[in-house]
Amino acid sequence: MSWQATKTWKASTDPDFTPKMRRILDLYDQPPADGRVLCVDEFGPLNLQPRPGRSWRPHGQPVRLRATYTRDQGVRHMIAGLDLATGKLDYRIRDRKRWREFLAFLKTLRHRWPDERLYLICDNFSPHKHPEVRAWCATNRVELVFLPTYASWLNWIEAEFAAVRYFALNGTDHRSHPEQDAAIGDYIRWLNQRARPKSGFAAGSKIRHPDYPFKAA
Repeated sequence: MSWQATKTWKASTDPDFTPKMRRILDLYDQPPADGRVLCVDEFGPLNLQPRPGRSWRPHGQPVRLRATYTRDQGVRHMIAGLDLATGKLDYRIRDRKRWREFLAFLKTLRHRWPDERLYLICDNFSPHKHPEVRAWCATNRVELVFLPTYASWLNWIEAEFAAVRYFALNGTDHRSHPEQDAAIGDYIRWLNQRARPKSGFAAGSKIRHPDYPFKAA
């Protein structure tokens, strides 16, 4: 017997889980020759608050964070896209995360790669499915590839968001949004300078088994 951490898992109830998952894995494994695959999502909300974490400090001189605080400057949200061909992140930080902000970000991606078809992997957040977004994508060679419900773990960008939280936010106590935005920007610039193409998603995972999800006997 040993002590172990308790974890939770929420299985997808999507009746089309398997074909949707296979479609995404195929895009990861064999990017189409006629375009570029990007994983897109929102990160946040970006509150101004003390965030516990670890940092390098002289022995016996830990960082002290405020125990009480007020969130009186609102929240912000990051919209980002992970380009699997390079491993680089494109992002914008905005006050809202409506369909308008999402569509504006898609237009920046379209401008960045004007001659390629874009395959955008994203979740089922309602702004992603707004009629205006769908109409613009249909006329601008942008294909929205939606995740199965309750399967955000299939979106490769989630791993990058975890790194943003760990390296840019944990152990901080930013007092303004420009200060926090700058910390995020510094990390992403550092990341992009060292980025490599993404390959081998969930290698060896049970999701790679032809019969996943397994059926009970």
